[in-house]
Amino acid sequence: MTQSAHAYAYLRPSAVLDGAGGRRLDLATSGGATPLGAAANPRFFAGFLADPAPAAAALLAVADVAAARYYQPQLRASLDPVVTANGDRLRFESFSGCCGVYARLDVLRAGLDGDEIGHGTTNVDVNNPLREALTRIGPSDPLHLAVGPDALEVSTFDGPLVEKKVPLPERWLRGFAETQVIASGFDLRAELPAAEAVRFLRSLPRGGRAGASWVVPAGRTLRPTTRPVPGAVCLPGPERLVALQRVLRHALALRVYGPAASSAPAASAWEVVLPGMRLTLTLSPDASRGFSGEGGVLGALAKDTVEQDAELVAVLLAWEPRIEIAELAEQCGIGVDRVRAALTRLGTAGQIGYDTAEAAYFHRRLPYEAGRAEAANPRLRAARALVEAGAVRLEDGGATAVVTVDDHIQRVRTGADGRVGCTCLWWAKYRGGRGPCKHALAVAMVRQDEKNVHGTIGQSEKNGQGARA
Repeated sequence: MTQSAHAYAYLRPSAVLDGAGGRRLDLATSGGATPLGAAANPRFFAGFLADPAPAAAALLAVADVAAARYYQPQLRASLDPVVTANGDRLRFESFSGCCGVYARLDVLRAGLDGDEIGHGTTNVDVNNPLREALTRIGPSDPLHLAVGPDALEVSTFDGPLVEKKVPLPERWLRGFAETQVIASGFDLRAELPAAEAVRFLRSLPRGGRAGASWVVPAGRTLRPTTRPVPGAVCLPGPERLVALQRVLRHALALRVYGPAASSAPAASAWEVVLPGMRLTLTLSPDASRGFSGEGGVLGALAKDTVEQDAELVAVLLAWEPRIEIAELAEQCGIGVDRVRAALTRLGTAGQIGYDTAEAAYFHRRLPYEAGRAEAANPRLRAARALVEAGAVRLEDGGATAVVTVDDHIQRVRTGADGRVGCTCLWWAKYRGGRGPCKHALAVAMVRQDEKNVHGTIGQSEKNGQGARA
């Protein structure tokens, strides 16, 4: 597995401090992006948490996911959570070391009482003493929150930095890109009130691997089912929801999101509603199957205009909590489908996330090297190599294509409904459930090139006829 080292540099460790005005939660920040450019230790908020106890528990849940591996748990991994300030909220995000669970805590305006919320993205330090201190936060304890140091702290700081170097797998970066594509296909499938939510979550297995199962709404609760009946939601690896146990006593409701029911295991999102906050865990289709290999981004990345469109769209983004696609399309002068593809590409650079509760994309900038997730995608690289080698030949007006790979061929067929199939082993195994194979991707690229050539010729002939007239 390809990986590199990512370095964090904090002025001091994050800590819960006691002072004359009550307790203070200082979250130290590392290098990140702001509207004014890169910053070594940005500051995004200073004020009080409206409900300290559920906020502390939810932060611990995000940290639990960052420190966990739900598949092969003996291999420990921990990446400090990412925080994004969107002007009206703070979003804390993390990914499990196995890339199968994505956690996000949205602390909304109602959950914060203080100065203006800034704009930008950075990492925050989470250490063991901080975790222990957060467990001791009570419901009646006023808690001041500071995300990042103020200007005076930065200017007078002369001590040693707190530095960490951790491995950063390529598949972890790809996982961030894939989750926003997968989640954008989710709808709200069920909502449980607090008592039923607590009862259901406490009934789930907490150890071992239970595999994929399904649940179906039944009145005010969820009923297990052995097969994906109409209206059912897949619960893949229910033991992976263990981090939600942290916040159960503060839960107001449980919302469940997922795609339309299918016969195969599918991803789903589980959101606990808290006072002024939302904590969401998104699960991959299987505990042994991380998000990084789902292939949801590949179709968009194969489009020939996506790179230029992404550059155009990126200029207009400014850490919006909700990205209005129709408005972006109008501003850019391109269609909605091209804007969606551009957002997908920006997602591979860590610039786009998706909020299932609001059914909207949001802007952030992960503090990692942009574009690495796209460049490292093996299927995308292989498809481009096939195109460059001239391995694709279109037949039957483009409905069928022959792809020559070494000493054998694969046939890619497109039905009248637009569904694509291939004769390769990848397609036989996954049937499109993990995105297109490299052969289908290569064919899509060649078809796009053919369309562009014919369009250019047609436009030239039209211009010539106009000139002769």
